[in-house]
Amino acid sequence: MDRSQRHRRGRKRRGLFPRFLGLVIIAAAAFWVVYYVLPNREHVDPDWKGLEKPVFAGGELTGYSASGTGDSLLLPLPLLQEYVDPAIRYEEESKSVILSTDSSLLYMQEDSTSASLNNEPLQLRLAPEEKDGVTYLPADTLEDLYGFDIEEDTGTGAVLLMTAGETVPLGKVKGKEGGRTKALRTEASVHAPIVADMQPGAIVKIWKSDTDGWLYVQVSSGYTGYVKTDDIIPDGTKTVVQQPAVPTRAERSWKGKAVNMYWEAVYERKPDPSKFAELPGVNVASPTWFRIVDVEGNVRSQADSAYVEWAHGQGMEVWGLLSNSFEADLTTEALSTYDRRMNTIVQMLKYADLYNLDGINIDFENVYTKDGPNVTQFMRELKPMAQSRNLIVSIDVTPKSNSEMWSKFLDRRALGAVSDFLIVMAYDEHWAASPVAGSVASLPWVNSSISRIIEEDDVPAEKLILGVPLYTRIWTETTEKGETKVSSKAVSMNAVKEILAEKKLTPVFDKAAGQNYVEYKEEDVLRKIWIEDKVSLAARVELAQSFGLGGIAAWNRSFGNTEAWEALQAIIK
Repeated sequence: MDRSQRHRRGRKRRGLFPRFLGLVIIAAAAFWVVYYVLPNREHVDPDWKGLEKPVFAGGELTGYSASGTGDSLLLPLPLLQEYVDPAIRYEEESKSVILSTDSSLLYMQEDSTSASLNNEPLQLRLAPEEKDGVTYLPADTLEDLYGFDIEEDTGTGAVLLMTAGETVPLGKVKGKEGGRTKALRTEASVHAPIVADMQPGAIVKIWKSDTDGWLYVQVSSGYTGYVKTDDIIPDGTKTVVQQPAVPTRAERSWKGKAVNMYWEAVYERKPDPSKFAELPGVNVASPTWFRIVDVEGNVRSQADSAYVEWAHGQGMEVWGLLSNSFEADLTTEALSTYDRRMNTIVQMLKYADLYNLDGINIDFENVYTKDGPNVTQFMRELKPMAQSRNLIVSIDVTPKSNSEMWSKFLDRRALGAVSDFLIVMAYDEHWAASPVAGSVASLPWVNSSISRIIEEDDVPAEKLILGVPLYTRIWTETTEKGETKVSSKAVSMNAVKEILAEKKLTPVFDKAAGQNYVEYKEEDVLRKIWIEDKVSLAARVELAQSFGLGGIAAWNRSFGNTEAWEALQAIIK
């Protein structure tokens, strides 16, 4: 090959490279135009995770599937517990479901149309049923109970749930009828695939707005995705109307009015009101008349119609107290099933009718922590039943502590929601067998007890009643082999006054405890008393008022004296 031939071939090779480079540039430009300039026209199906009848809430796939359709639509229990009411109760042994609102208690069982509403027989049109280990409940019954809204698209199977009180903006797809559709995309980008082509005039729910000019919307088929803000015209809102709550008797009778209550400790003998001292300012009496006595939830009564008649004559309401006999094992069994709890509730309501009571005060103590949810459920079931009879419902709770049997079982947040009042038994800071002597209820400890429930458990202050002691303890300290031994006995206010007078003792004010204090030697031992008197009680009233609490409750009447009632009546002023 001569030089001229080699030269011509080299020029040819050099000419091919620019042409190849040009083709690459053209291809890259075409790719850029298609993927970065022109909108994506690819259509994809929504990812509904294989659910046949997917349920949506708030425009999001819940992960649950409904069953049936139309009038036979059923909703899965776990969905309802997560999105509607976490307090819905399922009891495995009886295959039953218990649903409660402020005014309604609904009991249903799987595969049965026989139910009860507030313990009255009710026939359901559709029975709850179990499928693949999941319980499904009739949607129509639940809509009536909870007031939520259901939309079902029979074409896609999608079920759209909105809860009572929920609001969502609506929009209308721009354009003339029969005109160009607007793309609903998987992401907020014109390059994202299309889920649906929305016809002009179609109504969408607008669940989220994006600052970059996109809206996250849902169409009636259940399809969700992103559409340009400019393609949607605002078209009002959809609101699921929340049925106005019927005011409870507590709201009607006690709103803006303080409770000034005492407990009447009833043992073997009936108290004789004719022998009581004056009780100025007291407006509620709570006698300890009722207690659960067996595992079936049966209630024993010591109630006295004459006492109720006397109290009403004094302008007092009567809130009969029901205890669990302070027996942990009995409580486990008695609160374990709906039937047993309802046995107790029905008996208490009958006693309330029989004795013309104004309320029921629950005092469950010495309870295993594991039974705490059953205590809450008992109150959840009692509340609507009592409200239908115009009764006040209160429950006694201890200050928060690590005590397994006396404090940890109490879910104060939940109890606050299902009771008219929580009565905080703010005493026994130093209890009968305390290893050290101290106040029954020092003011800082009481302050902290109330603060924690308000702040940590979100219980409204007006729902809390401060329980105050009318007793104190005489502490005895002895020294044995260099070690201090402590014992105590509880005494009334008058008993302390008599000791002070007899021994000519002058108390000093214990600033740390917020009350008067005295100590003295007797029989070679040291006695200590943190005194409950008008000074300590007035401080407790001021504390209750500073928090805006619902009132005061005193344990118990027989420990008090005129000085106590005069100090406590300031709560109502």
